[in-house]
Amino acid sequence: MATLDDVRTLALALPGVEERVDGHRGGATWRTTAAAFVWQRGPSGRDLEQLAELGREWPPGEIVGVRTDGEQVKNALIETYPDVFFTIPHFDGFPAVLLRLDAIQSDLLREVVIDAWLLKAPKRVAAAWLAENG
Repeated sequence: MATLDDVRTLALALPGVEERVDGHRGGATWRTTAAAFVWQRGPSGRDLEQLAELGREWPPGEIVGVRTDGEQVKNALIETYPDVFFTIPHFDGFPAVLLRLDAIQSDLLREVVIDAWLLKAPKRVAAAWLAENG
């Protein structure tokens, strides 16, 4: 079981990452100079309404959003790990997926956080990090 502190540790270990408090929702957000790549995500009232219309519920526990490299990657994560990853109508067409921290293994969390960072990190910084860390 992972925690928000695990996400924080992973994200802040990457070059050029800063943590901010989301002004809209109040949760923690980790970002590069370009954009957020992982963020704490609770449900809005609209999220709960839309899920109820679909016969679904917001899962218990801490949830984070993570950038993905498009809809195919997002859908592959949801199909491969349905107990960990999910999406909501608000994320339709948006290259990100939601994940349950209480259901993800630490190695998979590390992989998705790094992959999300690589999408938003400056190309030169990402290339240098990959050359050093493989």
